[in-house]
Amino acid sequence: MDKDVKKWPVYKGLEAALKDIGASMSAVSDLQNPAVKDRHWVELMHDTGAVIDISDDTTLDALLSLNLHKYEDEVHGIVSKAMNEQKIEGDLEKIDSIWRDMYFEYEAHERTGLLLPKQTETLTTFLEETQVKVLDMMANRDNAYSIVKITYWNKTLFTADKVLSLWFETQRVWSGLEAIFVLCDDIREQLPKDTDLFFEHDKEFRLLAEEMAKKPKVIEATTSQPELFDNIQAVRDGLAICEKTLAVYLETKRLAFPRFYFVSQADLMDIVSKGKMPVKVFKHLSKLFDSICNLETNQSNTELTALKMEAKDGEVVKFVSTFTLEGQVEEWLNRLLDEMVHTMRVTLSEAVAAYEEKPRDQWIFDYPAQVALTGSQIGWTAEVGIAFARLEEGLENAMKEYNKKQVASLSTLIEMLLTDLTPGDRQKIMTLCTIDVHNRDAVSKLITMKVDSSRAFPWLSQLRVRWDEKANECFVNICDAEFAYEHEYLGCTPRLVVTPLTDRCYITLTQSLHLGMSGAPAGPAGTGKTETTKDLGRALGTMVYVFNCSEQMDYKSVGNIYKGLAQSGAWGCFDEFNRIAVEVLSVIAVQVKCIQDAVKTKKSTFDFLGETIPLKLSVGLFITMNPGY
Repeated sequence: MDKDVKKWPVYKGLEAALKDIGASMSAVSDLQNPAVKDRHWVELMHDTGAVIDISDDTTLDALLSLNLHKYEDEVHGIVSKAMNEQKIEGDLEKIDSIWRDMYFEYEAHERTGLLLPKQTETLTTFLEETQVKVLDMMANRDNAYSIVKITYWNKTLFTADKVLSLWFETQRVWSGLEAIFVLCDDIREQLPKDTDLFFEHDKEFRLLAEEMAKKPKVIEATTSQPELFDNIQAVRDGLAICEKTLAVYLETKRLAFPRFYFVSQADLMDIVSKGKMPVKVFKHLSKLFDSICNLETNQSNTELTALKMEAKDGEVVKFVSTFTLEGQVEEWLNRLLDEMVHTMRVTLSEAVAAYEEKPRDQWIFDYPAQVALTGSQIGWTAEVGIAFARLEEGLENAMKEYNKKQVASLSTLIEMLLTDLTPGDRQKIMTLCTIDVHNRDAVSKLITMKVDSSRAFPWLSQLRVRWDEKANECFVNICDAEFAYEHEYLGCTPRLVVTPLTDRCYITLTQSLHLGMSGAPAGPAGTGKTETTKDLGRALGTMVYVFNCSEQMDYKSVGNIYKGLAQSGAWGCFDEFNRIAVEVLSVIAVQVKCIQDAVKTKKSTFDFLGETIPLKLSVGLFITMNPGY
């Protein structure tokens, strides 16, 4: 086309008209969106100033008369608004259909049979997701048309969420308190006023629960009564008073049985409430003892007698003296603790006495794994002592001959592993092999270094277990430190392979304990800091509790743990100690020093957090840290 033609007014006018028609056709196409309703056409005609009849018979000419090319932005805005409004309407319809037919799931309370709504994952998820959707609608700029419905659902779901959160919390607290106040005679005697207060609110709670059971639809149950939230809150406030008093009561239980400091509040309430039904408490034994997970009992008349203790790995040990599981829960748990120690001590005494009577590969099957291992260690210490005595008498090959005996004994154990054994016996022999290898290497080192005296450091630096006939007790010596074996039942558990680094850790940690101090193994993650501490505890027959530290730990929670450790004489290993907030660490340092000072001065009781508590000198505090964490 000639360039001059483009300059003609006719050409320019035609070109502009075609562009306007193109823009108008694009706008018409957008307006065909099914989301565009009559109200949107009214809004468009208001913007354009022209009025046409919108129906199935509306012509293109009528639409073009609106001069849509002049109102492209308005058209796009109206269509976008229409689509947003349609989406909001669709979402509201879905919300309405879901929540109109959302029903509670119920479960009967174990003791009372009261129907209580369940806090299901489906209910919680739907409620959270719907609230997020409604809040998005509230923030949408095109929500004006549906704002009444949106506001209704926002208010309804907020009320439902508020009521359900409070109800499930109240229900949880009531379930815990109900079992304690109804089943525990001791509480009713100790806390008569709080018992009356609980039963008063218990009555109100049951009435509310019955009302909830009559209205299975979630929305109806939570929003039909404006005063429902206040009624539930009144019950919750009353139960909170009972909870506070109960916390003081539970503290007396912890003082009576210090290992209660290491279980959660919920677990302790469950234990105390079921204390008169020992069989129901057995599931918590693994949290209170290193390996005991169950007791074998005998029911005669009204007495329940404990006969055997069962470890997590399946090993069963018969008690030397049976005892009854009666009285308050802390009373029979203390009897269990005492009898566990008594049984392990007596069994170890018998094992030591019988050590020389038959070959070791037969002797080990007569006793539990822990006793066999400890007895074997006592035998090793005595035999090395005899070898040293012979060396001093002039028998130069005494230690070498004993080393050959060790190798032969180890070979016998290895051959036994190739035979058909039960899982428990196999683990027992594997653990013996692990320790025997270290004992063999220790003696080989003595020979290589030409050590000829039992007072030489290479021998004194070993963990030496001995049985004292006069005291009728087992002791563990290392360097100049001596520890009484604690006889915590450990089951048939494996032991760490002892490396030169492990030996050095043992020396350092035991010297620290000997001086009334604590231990702090440091090193990269996964290098065995915690496991080495636990293994040393096993070697001393001590209960070791491991606590994973976090920023949420405060001085009160850590102080309660320290209080339990000091009274029970157990060891506590605090993993990732550097995660605790710095301001909390400063208070914890004072608490640790308080315990250390009491241990150094060998006090039987000491003042801790303003309270005088008994002290067991076997307590050990350890922390582990990852450098640069």
